[in-house]
Amino acid sequence: MLDKVLIANRGEIALRILRACKELGIRTVAVHSKADRELMHVRLADEAVCIGPAASTQSYLNIPALISAAEVTDASAIHPGYGFLSENADFAEQVERSGFVFIGPRAETIRLMGDKVSAIESMKEAGVPTVPGSDGPLPEDGDALLATARRIGYPVIIKAAAGGGGRGMRVVHSEAHLLSSVSVTKSEASAAFGDGTVYMEKFLEQPRHVEVQVLADGQGNAIHLFDRDCSLQRRHQKVLEEAPAPHIDPDARAKVLKACIDACNKIGYRGAGTFEFLYEKGQFFFIEMNTRVQVEHPVTEMVTGVDIVKEQLRIASGLPLSITQEDVELNGHAFECRINAEDARTFMPSPGKVTLYHAPGGLGVRMDSHLYTGYTVPPHYDSLIGKLITWGENREIALTRMRNALDELLVEGIKSNIDLQKDLVRDANFQQGGVNIHYLEKKLGA
Repeated sequence: MLDKVLIANRGEIALRILRACKELGIRTVAVHSKADRELMHVRLADEAVCIGPAASTQSYLNIPALISAAEVTDASAIHPGYGFLSENADFAEQVERSGFVFIGPRAETIRLMGDKVSAIESMKEAGVPTVPGSDGPLPEDGDALLATARRIGYPVIIKAAAGGGGRGMRVVHSEAHLLSSVSVTKSEASAAFGDGTVYMEKFLEQPRHVEVQVLADGQGNAIHLFDRDCSLQRRHQKVLEEAPAPHIDPDARAKVLKACIDACNKIGYRGAGTFEFLYEKGQFFFIEMNTRVQVEHPVTEMVTGVDIVKEQLRIASGLPLSITQEDVELNGHAFECRINAEDARTFMPSPGKVTLYHAPGGLGVRMDSHLYTGYTVPPHYDSLIGKLITWGENREIALTRMRNALDELLVEGIKSNIDLQKDLVRDANFQQGGVNIHYLEKKLGA
């Protein structure tokens, strides 16, 4: 087992990783910016190192500072969490070259799946269903562009190959707007990602967002932990997730789960990962793979009993998976509400001092948060301040527990989106299950 892990992140995911390390007897190093001295995991870690000013570019995204911190503390591995450098292949490469273990996939795998064009090509070869598209980067020739769009059929969506997080996308409904849309998306992609490569896909009009969680040890063992529904989104950012995804065709589910395992074996995947799909009319269409632990991983843990972060640590230690596919069984249903420090109506961030914090409890209730009364939420980072997760023997019980838990949750002194989540879990259509990815934005616009 690894001796000492440096946690290259902050907030609730840093605390989550620390807890997993402590369970396995692994010592921890917390790195933090000057604005994050009072984070809970910094208080609990065996060692803490300040790596720079509040700005993430000078701290959590500062690769030399992170590696130096690992060197001075004699850490054996670095866990990137999610966000920041978690899917940065150059970071993974530099970590390994510096003599440390990167707790995640190999750098070449991150590069392969980070480029949406190469990822789609790899998935096609592995037999994973994909959205009809341009089969590679778009050509420069205007006539060829128009012909490609006609073959796919309108509406189409133009996507940046290096994009992510909902950025670098543009929907085109008619031929008249195609060429200008491609040109603008290329320019935006160049500015945002340093890569102007774009590709084209069929735009599915009423899909759901369903993803498959996988674990692979790089030693020939790969398993799935079933699926999650993440369709409640605003501006491509997930708000509420559940596992398993409701109302999925059983045959389609079985096929896509097997395809994901086959893909892991084909690309030699190592670590935790998530295959993301659009699901429409009983069919799955691959959109991307996230080569890291997901924000919403707790719902999968709740319905399978598998500790995903501990498995990451085991894999990074060179150990095989502690479980086989036959060991994984679905048990009940789980929901996760993301709790953000933001105005529930305007979605403007709301940093400041938390004057009162009370986490809900009871059977089947889990709160993953770094908050405590007196903690000051800084203005420099993502607004996520916690994740409220509930489990039940079935979907109805899990949802009832979520409603009750949200009523118990207290975060005072700053604004939060708790009221929005209370509204969502009481929404009649959501209670039925299976709303599409546009549902929340339409509801908010109403």
